[in-house]
Amino acid sequence: MELETLLPWLLFSATLVWFFFLATKTLVKSPKTPSSSTAIPKAYPIFGSAFALSANFNRRVQWISDILQTIPSSTFVFHRSFGSCQVFTADPAVVQHILKTNFPCYGKGLMFYQSINDLLGDGIFTVDGEAWKFQRQISSHEFNTKSLRKFVETVVDVELSNRLLPILSEASINQTTVLDFQDILQRFTFDNICMIAFGYDPEYLLPSFPETPFATAFDEGTRLSSQRLTAVTPLIWKVKKILNIGTERRLKEAVAEVRGLARKIVRAKKKELEEKAVLLESVDLLSRFLSSGHSDESFVIDIVISFIIAGRDTTSAALTWFFWLLSKHSHVENEILKEVNEKSETVSYDEVKDMVYTHAALCESMRLYPPLPVDTKEAAYDDVLPNGTVIKKGWRVTYHVYAMGRSEKIWGPDWAEFRPERWLRADVDGKWSFVGMDHYSYPVFQAGPRVCLGKEMAFLQMKRVVAGIMREFRVVPAMAEGFEPEYTAYITSLMKGGFPVKIENRNNT
Repeated sequence: MELETLLPWLLFSATLVWFFFLATKTLVKSPKTPSSSTAIPKAYPIFGSAFALSANFNRRVQWISDILQTIPSSTFVFHRSFGSCQVFTADPAVVQHILKTNFPCYGKGLMFYQSINDLLGDGIFTVDGEAWKFQRQISSHEFNTKSLRKFVETVVDVELSNRLLPILSEASINQTTVLDFQDILQRFTFDNICMIAFGYDPEYLLPSFPETPFATAFDEGTRLSSQRLTAVTPLIWKVKKILNIGTERRLKEAVAEVRGLARKIVRAKKKELEEKAVLLESVDLLSRFLSSGHSDESFVIDIVISFIIAGRDTTSAALTWFFWLLSKHSHVENEILKEVNEKSETVSYDEVKDMVYTHAALCESMRLYPPLPVDTKEAAYDDVLPNGTVIKKGWRVTYHVYAMGRSEKIWGPDWAEFRPERWLRADVDGKWSFVGMDHYSYPVFQAGPRVCLGKEMAFLQMKRVVAGIMREFRVVPAMAEGFEPEYTAYITSLMKGGFPVKIENRNNT
């Protein structure tokens, strides 16, 4: 781009940044009353509500959630800069409308594609239309095979027995050891999902806690892509991309590392499969796609990297918050422990299915701390939502999973309580049975045609991990009394600052 063309954009961007700085500085210094912090933010010409968003940026998930709780329709229009609009909702009827009833109108859209495409390419999480349908179809076929499930079981059990539990055992012996349990779980799930997706072991969960290039680059790529999605003014990152500076340069380097290694793995896997007469039943997703005739290099890289981002961060986030809540609710811990001890020493996956109370506790944990706090679609044409909100073509519509999990309208006056029993019904003999929630009121795994393909597999993995850890160990937060960790989010949720814990061996207490 010519300097004469680029200079006005740079000056304009600098002006925007200056305005945001002044507005944020002023707003942060101003004392907030409960009414002003939960009011629909005021919109200004050109800038929209960017000043309010900038002031609340570090707690934007909680801020939007607070606003939604005060609105009768649980829906409002947020005005972004340059006249664009985004609708936020916590109304189950609206969620059903955009995910099922008028599904053709609401795709991922151009903004999402531009923000995440560098990392995920044209994978299932970035594309719409026929490309999405095709990838969904072939992925659905593979996820429903018994052989893949068996492979997943083996991968999880090996990583659990050979890496995770020995690290926890060592920490339980030395009581001065404090582990970042969030980091441990991220490493555990990263090894798992890379093996499931690529048949590649990054060896990220080792006693030395190595910083492997692939995992580091993947983290960086995910974080910086998320910053694009949540940017107050997307124009700024687009200019930085043109100039190849700052965060955009780091993103480019991270993506090159991730996709470069993925390309090497794909080529090696192709060669390996060519040398084999038949495909073994218990193999990774990449081998399955290649053996099914999907040999285009970019295609398989895109779809497999998409599954890594879906399977790694969501599961580790769910388990992090689960163990935090468990440490505060001893009666829930005791119920789960009783359920675990009723199973064989090495809990099989058939036995995991029967861990009903554990399943309910995981659902309840994800209600309060969803791995994906929000999900956004873009309107392909004008529409009207069930609650009367008018939608224009190109508007983004965001259903706020975090807000829905804290909605008194959906969950009742005890919504703030961690109570797995809300998901259960006891028969005359006192045996629990699980009572599911309407998917559009609890869209943690999306719903309708886009419902998560790996949902059941994720529950099996999480329950297997919970059983393996809890049978032997107690996870004890190493935090000051009364400290409440902060829920934050990039693409998926995190416990800000990590989750420091000590490990106690149950046999020694």
